[in-house]
This record gives sequence, structure tokens and C-alpha cells, in this order.
Amino acid sequence: MRFFLHAIWGQLFINAYIAWRGYGMLAYRPCVRKYFFAALLSEIVFYLTGFFFYRLLPERILDAIVIVCNTWYIASIYVTTGLLLLHVVKWSGRLWKWYPKRLLPHLPQYRFRLFALLFAVVPLLMLKGYYNATYPVVKHVNIHIPKAAGGHDSLTVALMSDLHFGERIGKAHARRFVSLCNAQKPDLVVIPGDVIDYESHFVVRDGLASELRKINAPMGVYITLGNHEYRANRHAKLDWLKETGATVLVDSVAMPDSTFYLVGRDDATNRRRTSLAALMRDVDLSKPVILLDHQPMRLNEVVMNRADLSLHGHTHNGQIWPNVLALRIYFECSYGYYRKGDTQFYVTSGIGFAGPPFRIGTRSELVVLHVTFEKE
Repeated sequence: MRFFLHAIWGQLFINAYIAWRGYGMLAYRPCVRKYFFAALLSEIVFYLTGFFFYRLLPERILDAIVIVCNTWYIASIYVTTGLLLLHVVKWSGRLWKWYPKRLLPHLPQYRFRLFALLFAVVPLLMLKGYYNATYPVVKHVNIHIPKAAGGHDSLTVALMSDLHFGERIGKAHARRFVSLCNAQKPDLVVIPGDVIDYESHFVVRDGLASELRKINAPMGVYITLGNHEYRANRHAKLDWLKETGATVLVDSVAMPDSTFYLVGRDDATNRRRTSLAALMRDVDLSKPVILLDHQPMRLNEVVMNRADLSLHGHTHNGQIWPNVLALRIYFECSYGYYRKGDTQFYVTSGIGFAGPPFRIGTRSELVVLHVTFEKE
């Protein structure tokens, strides 16, 4: 819902640009232009109704408005990108006169066809984006930690971050996530944050705690908090997380079987969270240390405190292109495997999604880490 409310300027400015470009490019077929403007105006009215009256509307009607308008908002980003590229082509032709002369009398017809082609391609892109978001893939990653771990030569860890249970992700998704996870037969499951998207009453209503209790992992399931756990009903969310049967690590340390450490940090949203140095003060660094921290920030701090493996989520790998490119600039490591000093990092794109159910240029994933240790 918050994505829907924050998108008003995008809705207004992007739709205004599409209307302006559509007016010229659809001049070849005035009847099509009439229906196009009627559809565009309807979407704006639909959106503004939800924006101004969301507290008064029944949940089902508001949910329908959110689905339609958020889908169009994501699609409109790619329609706008395509129209901008066509605009560049148009002005380059005028500037450098590279259009073949035989095309000049037929330019209105070609503009209409290009506009129609754009509106045919974008829905296919959206369908692919929906599939990428709702059907996670399993990604296998090999990690070697050069320390002995008691009697363990190896450990299979399922990294399942950013579930974002809420309005868009419910029981059907939860069952898919759990089934996919159990099929990998992990020794240990870690969920570093953003289990609940926004309001906690959705997970209670759908009975999702019972679904998470179906995860099979001999060494247990461990959860840390993410930034979304700090959005609305924070204490209720923490109570619910404990109902899942998982061990919730909030600035705390656990030893699943006394041979290695799991260090779970509170999310960086809490500016008073315990420093990593204080958290690891009593950790025996001769044993493997795996850190769980939702946001992949301050990697130097992790290296300085000599964690062996640090696991993160949060970024969604951008979720929607071109956010992917922006995140690569903002984060030292926004996705995938990364090594710095003696510490190895892995940032997953997450098994769920935030906001509209689309991933374009990215994919929802369950990461299976095949961790090996030195032999004693």
C-alpha cells in the first residue's frame, strides 16, 4: 500500500508524458487515439480514487485498485523508456537527415505502428516479470571456510531472505517457499530479515506461522530482523516471529551444535543496535563464524571483526530494472558473492518481492550454500 501511495507524482508525470506522445503518434488512427485517452483517463481516476479515499473503501475494492494501478505504473516506466528512445530517433533524424526519403510520406503510419508495437511488447515483459517474482529459482553456491567445525566437513545452509508476507504474498506463496526449501534438505535455514512486509495482521489472518513451522532443518531455523520489521506493529511482529518456532536473533549469538557460531544483528534501522565488536566479544574466532545482517552495509566492520561468512538480503538486486544499476553504485556489493579480506559475503535477491509482484531484470531466489570446512 505504501508503494501505491508514494507513486502519485510518477503516476501524474509519466501519464502526462505518455498522453502527450500518444496524441502525436496515434494521429494516423483518431479512433484508436480516442480509446487510448479514455483508458488512460480511467486509470488516473481509478488511482486518485484509491489515493484519496483509501481509508473509506472496502478492502476488496482497494485491493483491485492497487493491483491495476501498480501494474500500470511499472508498465508505464517501460512504455516511457521506449517513447524516450523513439523521441531520440525522431530528433536525430531531423537533425542529421538520415531518414530514407521514401519513408517520409509514411512517417505517421510508421509512428502509429511503433506505438502499437511498444504496447504489445510491454505486456509480455510484465508477464515475464510476474513469473520472475512469483516463482523463485534455486541457486547453489559453494563456500569454503578455512576453519575446522568439529565433526563437520560440510554444511548445507538455505538462505531465504525477504519473504515480505503481507497483502501480495500470502499462504500460497508461503507453501511454495517452504516446499522449495524442504526439497533442498538443508541442515540449517537462515532468514535474514523482512519476513513481514508491512502490517502484521495479514500473517495472523492467513495463519502463516504454521506454514513456517513446516520447514525441516535438523539444526533449526534462525531469523533476524529487517527494516520492514520496523514498519508498523513492530512488537506484534516480533511476537509473531517467535510463534514460527524459529530462533529469533536480535543482537545475539547462537551455536546450533557447538561447532560454529551464528551471529544475528538487529537491523541497521535501529541506530542503537549493539556494535559488532561488542556482539562478538566472547566469540571464539578459532571456530567458523557466520553473520546474519539484513542490510549489506559497513562491510569493513565485518572484515575487521573477522567473521568468516556474512549473509544479507534487503537489496532485491534492484527488483525492477534500472534499479539494478543504481544499487551497484550505492552498495559495495548489492548482489551475489563477494570477498573482502578474509571474509566472504553473500547478498541474496530474496525469495519474495516488495510492492508490485514483478521482477524485471532480476529473479526471486532461494540460495543454497554448500559450506565446506577444513578437516581437523
